[in-house]
Amino acid sequence: MKGRISKIGSYAISSSIRDQHQQPCISCTTFNILAPIYKRLSHKDQSLRESDNRAYWLGRNHRIVDWLLYERSSIICLQEFWVGNEELVNLYEKRLGDAGYLSYKLGRTNNRGDGLLTAVHKDYFRVVNSRDLLFNDCGDRVAQLLHAELVPPYSQYDAHQEVLIVNTHLLFPHDSTLSIVRLQQVYKILQYVESYQKEVNLSPMPIILCGDWNGSKRGHVYKFLRSQGFVSSYDTAHRYTDSDAHKWVSHRNHRGNICAVDFIWLLNPNRYRKLLKTSWSEAVFGMFRYLLRRASLTAEDAFAFLKTDNDGDHITFMGFCETLRQLNLTGHCNGLTTKEIKDLWIQADIDGNGLLDYKEFRQRIWNQPWSEQRDAEDREAKGNQEQTVGFSVKNAVLFPPEVGKGIWPKNYSLSDHARLTVVFSPITMPCSQLVS
Repeated sequence: MKGRISKIGSYAISSSIRDQHQQPCISCTTFNILAPIYKRLSHKDQSLRESDNRAYWLGRNHRIVDWLLYERSSIICLQEFWVGNEELVNLYEKRLGDAGYLSYKLGRTNNRGDGLLTAVHKDYFRVVNSRDLLFNDCGDRVAQLLHAELVPPYSQYDAHQEVLIVNTHLLFPHDSTLSIVRLQQVYKILQYVESYQKEVNLSPMPIILCGDWNGSKRGHVYKFLRSQGFVSSYDTAHRYTDSDAHKWVSHRNHRGNICAVDFIWLLNPNRYRKLLKTSWSEAVFGMFRYLLRRASLTAEDAFAFLKTDNDGDHITFMGFCETLRQLNLTGHCNGLTTKEIKDLWIQADIDGNGLLDYKEFRQRIWNQPWSEQRDAEDREAKGNQEQTVGFSVKNAVLFPPEVGKGIWPKNYSLSDHARLTVVFSPITMPCSQLVS
């Protein structure tokens, strides 16, 4: 096992310096380190946690830092960081600081005990700004945004080559009502990134989203991010498609299920993007459509269902709202807001007459936009547009290595998540534009 670990670490270290073409590279690691307050020590006694035994949690976290320092990624994004324990916080801040990292921590709201830690190495980046995003929702989730600038020689293409880095941990979908919350959390992140770019008048630059997304490649969050032009770096490195959902895993959850939930997403400035509100509406309608089709409804049956008691050949706003309630997307504290419902209705009501006819229903709600519009989403800017700098994905590795084959090893105890590291190389590319 150690031999395989060493090869992974050695690759990350060497690749962070130069690739095979002698181009300088950077690396990024995301890792949910399993907070001691959540780590169970006994299947029989669920109340017994690692946080009750200092020797256990201290030893495990020293080993985690050992591997992080051995790998020496340019960017480190940790989730379930035990911000509520001063000794553990000091351990990470001192050891990472001594190794040349600048660290930023953020606890979840309502003193939940854990949170996030993002660290960037001073040899690779200068931090321009950092922002904290509090979702203030039922999951008390948060996100961090770092605006960083590459330093020489990694900024060889541009004296001010910049990148936006996001670290987050989305809510676990304990029941169906929480699926919409996770979609809302991603929407808030992308809205915040977009508003920050406008606020400080940023030129197009790459965006890296890291974290535990608590959802697989089959989920609505994955499709939402893909519709915005983001690519999964691990899948890109291994040439996996969106349909390759079982090639790899990264988490064994408390139910004993294994799944791929940890991603490092990359959005390059040469990717064509839909308007954010359009992607958001399509994502919610995708959830809407999934629930209707799960009930084995045809398009005609679903249209009749949305009409509720209306005798006409159209859907009213009241009928639309009632259907959302029956599908459990509203009517509870975790549901869609009034503004979100109105925005959805505006997107669906193409001619703006206050009613949805069957054609509008088919076009906006029933039809599947993801596959039909994939070619447009995957297009890259070409031609004589203004040039900027983005990243190419050079490699991506998971530890323990078995998870890359879809297997969870029995002897792995560092966390209930795998560690994902991606190596990027800066490249020049043309800027893109939004697609309405």
